[in-house]
Amino acid sequence: MGRHLANIYRLGVKELWSLARDPMLTIFIVFSFTAAIYSSATAVPETLHKAPIAVIDNDVSPLSQRIIDAFFPPHFLTPKHVTPAEADAGMDAGRYTFALNIPPSLQRDVLAGRAAEVQLNVDATRMAQAFTGSGYIQQMIGDEVSTFANRYRASVEPPVDLAVRMRFNPNLTQAWFGSLMEIINNVTMLSIILTGAALIREREHGTIEHLLVMPVTPTEIMLAKVWSMGLVVLVAAAFSLTFVVRGALHVPIDGSVPLFLAGAALHLFATTSMGIFMATLARSMPQFGMLLVLVMLPLQMLSGGNTPRESMPQFAQNIMLAAPTTHFVELSQAILYRGAGFAVVWQPFLWLAVIGSVLFALSLMRFRKALSQMA
Repeated sequence: MGRHLANIYRLGVKELWSLARDPMLTIFIVFSFTAAIYSSATAVPETLHKAPIAVIDNDVSPLSQRIIDAFFPPHFLTPKHVTPAEADAGMDAGRYTFALNIPPSLQRDVLAGRAAEVQLNVDATRMAQAFTGSGYIQQMIGDEVSTFANRYRASVEPPVDLAVRMRFNPNLTQAWFGSLMEIINNVTMLSIILTGAALIREREHGTIEHLLVMPVTPTEIMLAKVWSMGLVVLVAAAFSLTFVVRGALHVPIDGSVPLFLAGAALHLFATTSMGIFMATLARSMPQFGMLLVLVMLPLQMLSGGNTPRESMPQFAQNIMLAAPTTHFVELSQAILYRGAGFAVVWQPFLWLAVIGSVLFALSLMRFRKALSQMA
């Protein structure tokens, strides 16, 4: 047993030295857990921000001016007064997200109690701004028209008072969600890439033949790749969680970081095994990259990180129970967002242990077959 552990340790150290001598992979790891985390949390505005809007004011009345004055920074840029032709050309060129067309009889119809219509053209190719901004504009126009018609600003008291309390993210800060989910996704992606690249690199450089003549077993070779590459990703995730998420982004984490890292270690056991399995199927790094795309997209999109699993078709929910990312996302969100303890997340831990063992066994069988074909 001592000799086996020594072999696994020395082979793992060899993998770490090989990774250190690969500048592109090293830069990729550093970027993935620093700049990528920060940009994913801050690049997308949390609310409507500086949306360009054009106004066709055919009424030129106090009411139309009130409506135009309601659009001010930082939600909107200063409205541009244009003609209908200029509005169409501007939206075609992408200069305006919204074009508001105020009819010539708006104020007269409102004061007479007649139905009035205002046309809002939206560039729906800017999906996030279009969805949020159209709702903002409808509410703003409705408030201004109501205030003008009633001669005072007041809100109608609803018959039921709904008290909304946001738990775990009171201000709905997007950075809290984006940064942590980026770490979760990068842990999966980097673990698969590093183990797969380590095996393919040895095959391309011819060093795998050297291992075949050494007194080491396929299990030792595979375990060495698993612990070494998994350790790199685990350390990078811990660093990012401490210095980028907590330090630079000031995201509060009430849960146990050691418990999260323990779950990440189980997840890495499964995903590193998956990376080795994929590397035995691919003959080169380009093939491995194409295979990675086919695997990573479903893992990230259907694991529950971007969309709750309950909103997915039942078939997709059942299939994704076999994916380690589903359970890793579940335990990560419970621990980091809601401060859950082991009594709450023991089931995802158990699932990860079972899935990791199955993936390791399948990968070991495939790895032995690949080595026997090369011998």
